[in-house]
Amino acid sequence: MSKVRVGIIGLGSWGSCHLEAFHAMPQVEVVALCDRNGERVKELGDKYSVPNVYTKSEELLERTDIDLVSIATFEHEHCGPAVAALQSGKHVLVEKPVSTKLEEAAEMAAAAERNGKFIFAGHLLRFEPRYADIKNAIVSGRIGEPQSMYLKRGRTKGMFRTYKRTHTVFELTVHDLDIAIWYAGSRVKTVKAYGKAVNDEVVPDILWSCLEFENGTMAFLHSNWMTPDEAGIVMNDAAEVIGLNGTAQFANSGSNLQLWDGAGRTSPDYFIHHTLNGSAFGVLREQLTYICNCVAAGTKPEYTSFDDAVHGIAVAEAIIRSCASGQEEYPQA
Repeated sequence: MSKVRVGIIGLGSWGSCHLEAFHAMPQVEVVALCDRNGERVKELGDKYSVPNVYTKSEELLERTDIDLVSIATFEHEHCGPAVAALQSGKHVLVEKPVSTKLEEAAEMAAAAERNGKFIFAGHLLRFEPRYADIKNAIVSGRIGEPQSMYLKRGRTKGMFRTYKRTHTVFELTVHDLDIAIWYAGSRVKTVKAYGKAVNDEVVPDILWSCLEFENGTMAFLHSNWMTPDEAGIVMNDAAEVIGLNGTAQFANSGSNLQLWDGAGRTSPDYFIHHTLNGSAFGVLREQLTYICNCVAAGTKPEYTSFDDAVHGIAVAEAIIRSCASGQEEYPQA
């Protein structure tokens, strides 16, 4: 099987993780990089021996030797390069949130269909073993069809200072929206949400969302940016799914590794993305492996769903409306 040739647009903190993971995959050749920061894209190109570097996505997309484009730009900048990449005959991975506007998410889906190419949403928790095992327990009947779900995602106050550029529903809750939609196997019928802005005048750093699905499943999503930086906890997440036949649950506040030094305590995450001895491992690499296997074999993705991602953006918009109106709201797709 020939290598999947990849181009990456957007090389911020997460886009550079994409580069590290792709670089570690023997079935992948990273052909080209693009970032508006010329110094950064050249530095990363030199570090990972990628000879073709650009500051304009249009130049990268003119190349005919790229099979898959990975887009990890700012949240509101995904649609333009994604549609252009699909129109130029390339498959596309769009980081989460796929967009902050429903019409743009729908436009990307339509462009993929129109051009006969695959488009993947960067919802990598479907590849995280604990979340995946819960899905397996639902499908196998071990816990059965979900009746109630509680999904929590907590991050630090320091991270909020960076990511408050985008509403919390798009930065944090969007992960759990995808998981809830995946587990329920249904569409959201109604939304009631509550947001509290503690450290910002507009963007809530505490967000509660109650979802009722068409099949009767209930989901309660809690996202917050309230973990003190000094706690040394990178991720403070939890899940509980109550099914007809049983319950699945877990909670984590890091990797269980504790590092104590003069600066305090840290508990790093090893699940999502980690580098060791010049290679990368974790959920991101597992997701990218699945995507590249689909591209190489020409196999339509079934484990992931861009339609689910589009619906997730519709639900996210309903959550924002509900926070503003104080009323129950209805997703528009």
